Amino acid sequence: MIYNIRGENIEVTPALREYVEKKISKLERYFEEVPNSEANVNLKVYSDGQRIEVTIPLHSLVLRAEETNDDMYAAIDLVVSKLERQIRKHKTRVNRKSREKGGAKYAFAEMEGTTSTTILEEQEDDDEFEVVRTKSFDLKPMDSEEAILQMNMLGHSFFVYTNAETDATNVVYRRKDGRYGLIEPQA
Repeated sequence: MIYNIRGENIEVTPALREYVEKKISKLERYFEEVPNSEANVNLKVYSDGQRIEVTIPLHSLVLRAEETNDDMYAAIDLVVSKLERQIRKHKTRVNRKSREKGGAKYAFAEMEGTTSTTILEEQEDDDEFEVVRTKSFDLKPMDSEEAILQMNMLGHSFFVYTNAETDATNVVYRRKDGRYGLIEPQA
């Protein structure tokens, strides 16, 4: 795994870089093969604390977590724990889909000490993703500014619309920092 570690308002010292790499490399034990991807790590210092954001794009899924703490090393430990929970949560589901498609290898390695009880608990967690409501509506052609106005008017945190210029389906959303993001398909 390749590590891309950046700091905002903080200097990434060799000790900090080594700690991040050591902790995140522990995630490699969850995979059949070591992922050939780039782990993007952003370390940020704010007046109210220190934040770490980790994004690891994989073939079939994107692992992403962020954590804020007064101590950067504690934030690193917390974000790695959060990523481990994500991997364990997705392990059964992804491996099951691989078996259904006839894949020879599973995306995640079988862990020692995994009991049938653990697998049953993880399968019960799969039921949490039940769709309880479905909405359908016409996508009106508009630009992103109009979509943001519509989103704010409705009081939603995202809004789906058709881009009037490209005729593609786009999504605008409100970020945690209060600004807005745009999701659009690749051409």
